[in-house]
Amino acid sequence: MIKEFRLPDLGEGLTESEIVAWHVAVGDTVELNQVIADVETAKAVVELPSPYAGVVAKLHEQPGTVVEVGSPIVSFDVPGSGGHSTNSPDASADTNDDDAPPAKREPNLVGYGAAVEKTGRPARRARRSSGAAEPARAAEPVGAPVMAEAPQPSVPAEAQLERPRSTPPVRKLARDLGIDLTALNGSGPQGLITREDVLAAQGGSGQEGSGEQGSDRGVQPAETGGAPASRMSGERETRTPIKGVRKHTAAAMVASAFTAPHVTEFLTVDVTASMDLLARLKTSRAFADVRITPLVLVAKALCIALDRNPTLNSRWDEAAQEIVQHHYVNLGIAAATPRGLVVPNIRDAHTLGLRELADALKGLTETARAGKTSPADLSGGTISITNVGVFGIDAGTPILNPGEAAILAMGSVRKMPWEYQNEVALRQVMTLSLSFDHRLVDGEQGSRFLADIGTILSDPGMVLTMV
Repeated sequence: MIKEFRLPDLGEGLTESEIVAWHVAVGDTVELNQVIADVETAKAVVELPSPYAGVVAKLHEQPGTVVEVGSPIVSFDVPGSGGHSTNSPDASADTNDDDAPPAKREPNLVGYGAAVEKTGRPARRARRSSGAAEPARAAEPVGAPVMAEAPQPSVPAEAQLERPRSTPPVRKLARDLGIDLTALNGSGPQGLITREDVLAAQGGSGQEGSGEQGSDRGVQPAETGGAPASRMSGERETRTPIKGVRKHTAAAMVASAFTAPHVTEFLTVDVTASMDLLARLKTSRAFADVRITPLVLVAKALCIALDRNPTLNSRWDEAAQEIVQHHYVNLGIAAATPRGLVVPNIRDAHTLGLRELADALKGLTETARAGKTSPADLSGGTISITNVGVFGIDAGTPILNPGEAAILAMGSVRKMPWEYQNEVALRQVMTLSLSFDHRLVDGEQGSRFLADIGTILSDPGMVLTMV
């Protein structure tokens, strides 16, 4: 029996998603709940599990296609009685069976698995390795070792070439640069195609800098000598469809900028004492296996200052005409990823110690840059931090994340002449930029909050006077 699977409602109030990559091809045998595709919403890339156990009969859409919710994306040949069926387990699909009872709408994506049919029982799916898409293969017993084997006769040879091993961000980068992944040999573990492999295929320029570096470090002059010419040659302009994260970010920023009256204040502080503390923590046995960064110290200082200035941890409810005061801190961290800007948040950050906060930040940023942040982690934030210092920037005027009252930008730490103990000395200095919603936060409240953060960073021992 042929059954169609229609793009389900991901539960985010979205009407469309982009097919990032298929993990199966026509002729592949799949198990129930086996991941068959990566789908990009306006917030994250999520894995789409199969609602059936059977053989892939047809892929209706190609990678890079934006599909509306309810549209068919794949057909399966499911063992059973003969015939053709277009029914999908997703309740958003239309059905012509007027006598059948209304289908119960059940989530069938992240955290839920596929809707269970009466004739089948969900099978547990082996955990996938982080970041790497396994090649599509015939169904195997759970726990069977992953070994190289001859392709199934039913799988066309060209289908094998459609599934090079890479992560979703790498596949998107390859599409943007026009690189054919099937022509590349991966340098990563087990032949995984990495970002560096794609950039090398482009010409080895390495000019695709990442937010982690903030510059083109590691690129030799000899390699970049021809880069300006190549950037200006060829077509005179490039048009990129506005979709995915970029579309969502643009709408959110416009709504925020023209809804919340922004005020931005700046404070430049001597953070030498904090940098000294950072150096001591790195040599401490208690923090030997933890990556402590200036961002961790700023995040902890923000949580402490927020307890003394709670108005900055609130939101404006226009519909209810109420100001909602949060008694918890979901700390958003702006992260530059290959897919664009995302702001995942750390739940209940105010309850975490310095070590736990460092671990949470590390996991959050790694997940975001791998394109694996779940939609749930991208919503519910109460206040945010953006670290423009990694790009060598001192200050800025950050735009509020919609629904939040404030956002703090931390600049780079620089050695500068500074007044210290009535003398001029070379000190480590940082500029903090705080934007806040003036409907919720008065100038005095915003200023005290920023001053408290500055006090903690300039003299960490002052925390004892604040808690």
